[in-house]
Amino acid sequence: MKVQGFSHVTINVKDLARSLRFYVDVLGMKLVHRGRKDAYLEWGSAWICLQERSDMAEQRPQIGVDHVAFFIDERDFAEAVEQLKANEVTIVREPTRRGRGLSVNFLDPDGTQLELHTSTLAERMKVWK
Repeated sequence: MKVQGFSHVTINVKDLARSLRFYVDVLGMKLVHRGRKDAYLEWGSAWICLQERSDMAEQRPQIGVDHVAFFIDERDFAEAVEQLKANEVTIVREPTRRGRGLSVNFLDPDGTQLELHTSTLAERMKVWK
């Protein structure tokens, strides 16, 4: 297989309108398409799909994806953290230096954990060798 990179992530949400307000208005993602039960958003070179699944039971901790991390330039990190706090977003791990990068973890309206991180994998591996 000749995979060239990461494509996207799909996140199940209870209420698409509520989640769009968070992902577009709070995080600043660009809405590319909105269907009846799904929406596609861009954030820099990353893109995600929000999929309304109001029929799903309450999520419980499970084996699988722990969180989704997005790269952000270190020059923009402090402003992004302030924007999260100004919008009363639940921060589950306060801003901290991890390896050579800064990191903050927070929750979307359905409790999906997201992260903003400022370093690359190569930079992290230099610290962890």
